[in-house]
Amino acid sequence: MIDWGGRHGAVSRSEADRILGRRMVLEGLATGVLAQPWRGVVIHAADSLELTTRAQAALLVVEQPAALSGATSLALHGISAVDDTSIHVTVPSSRRNKPKPGLVIHYADFRPSDVIELDGLATFSLDLALADFLCDGDKRTAIAALDEAMHGLAPDHVRALRENVRDRIMDRRDRRGIHRALLLLDLATGKAESPPESILRLIVVEAGFPIPEVQYEITTIEGRKLYVLDMAWPSRRIALEYDGFASHEGRNDYDSERDARMARRGWITIRASAADLRDPQRVLAELTRAFEMRAVA
Repeated sequence: MIDWGGRHGAVSRSEADRILGRRMVLEGLATGVLAQPWRGVVIHAADSLELTTRAQAALLVVEQPAALSGATSLALHGISAVDDTSIHVTVPSSRRNKPKPGLVIHYADFRPSDVIELDGLATFSLDLALADFLCDGDKRTAIAALDEAMHGLAPDHVRALRENVRDRIMDRRDRRGIHRALLLLDLATGKAESPPESILRLIVVEAGFPIPEVQYEITTIEGRKLYVLDMAWPSRRIALEYDGFASHEGRNDYDSERDARMARRGWITIRASAADLRDPQRVLAELTRAFEMRAVA
């Protein structure tokens, strides 16, 4: 393995020529040991799927100042909800870089204080990356990413992150997407146990149902916790559970027994799966019937 100096296996073509010699670089490219994700930059072919390698290569391709942003920035911050193989980089508005396959260039003015270093890579801060994605990114991914960023934080830290993201949204010069972003920001709780739960919550709210409580606890008269519901409308005793494949594999009997016990307590339980995220009509129809039943009651 060639040592590029600890920069995630990506260097400019001119530096590769200096380190190895032009002939060896050409030979490496010809044999597939080296690769050029974009013209002017060289990486180890074995690292071509590594996020940090492609991110470093992108920063080398565009002129400075530049910062990793959007889905790339969120992924570098450890947000697993994003799934985008392209590398996103933001450069100042005055610049115009040629588009390249797999490299998405955004144009916006930013301050040095907006950029932090993650593993040596210039990256937008988490609050700025979230604000931008809430405005510009895929809506379902955005709510899932925000919930994931909040998950596990102490309540005061959740409030601080929410306010920081809100300030970033309101400070945007580009006003497009701000209304949507604020709605998603208010909907996020940080309590969802997985990105699909966040997406399912967004689906039911957009369908016109009241905002459900998240991770609602069912307790005994003595206060002992029995169950935790993914989503619930306690006043109507309606529960919505997301059955992820990994967490519910082989649990059909347990889930059926639990639903029966909940029914004896007066609860209607509706279950959703990954297929219902793609086509939610069945779940929404069952929710509609449940709300109609409880409205009559």
